[in-house]
Amino acid sequence: MANHSQFGFQDASSPIMEELVEFHDHALMVALAICTLVLYLLTFMLSGKLTSNTVDAQEIELVWTILPAIVLIMLALPSLQILYMMDEINEPDLTLKAIGHQWYWSYEYTDFKDLTFDSYMTPTADLPLGHFRLLEVDHRAVVPMESPVRVIVTADDVLHSWAVPSLGVKTDAIPGRLNQTSFIATRPGVFYGQCSEICGANHSFMPIVVESAPLAYFENWSSLLSS
Repeated sequence: MANHSQFGFQDASSPIMEELVEFHDHALMVALAICTLVLYLLTFMLSGKLTSNTVDAQEIELVWTILPAIVLIMLALPSLQILYMMDEINEPDLTLKAIGHQWYWSYEYTDFKDLTFDSYMTPTADLPLGHFRLLEVDHRAVVPMESPVRVIVTADDVLHSWAVPSLGVKTDAIPGRLNQTSFIATRPGVFYGQCSEICGANHSFMPIVVESAPLAYFENWSSLLSS
């Protein structure tokens, strides 16, 4: 289960989120190398040990022009690769439609007949022992694990944003527009998110809970809910 209160990233539970974490670490190491180099040169210049003439040094100008370009390429290529991977939606096994309202979510399983429900935040007084306050809902969105899931996101009133950090998804919910994203949950668990767009007074009270389960459990759940 993804811990919502931990520092840094939540544990990656999808291939896209794993790529995002790796890219973050890559960018952080590049930034650390740049800071170290600048601090090293600054120290030598202030101490007087680096006294080369830089008035007409074309070699130095060439280096400090090419080197930043190489650094930008090192950051741009993996970033563009992840962006294209996030846009790829190839033959999903399940389509889930998430509709944002003030202030709750509605879910429609378009591959099933009459499988729709509203998802409200569980009040603190009704919260079961061990569940997360302000993050648990009365009806979770259940999806099969290790299966491509397409999520169609829209809104009924104002701007919302459907985001689950541990799955690496964040898509704006815009009235009159259908946006889509996809994910593959690589392990069973319960993953928490929240509306990531300031949508009104109760913006912080419309959490998102996605439960990843084996296919047999999902089939039993869907048959019970649609009957």
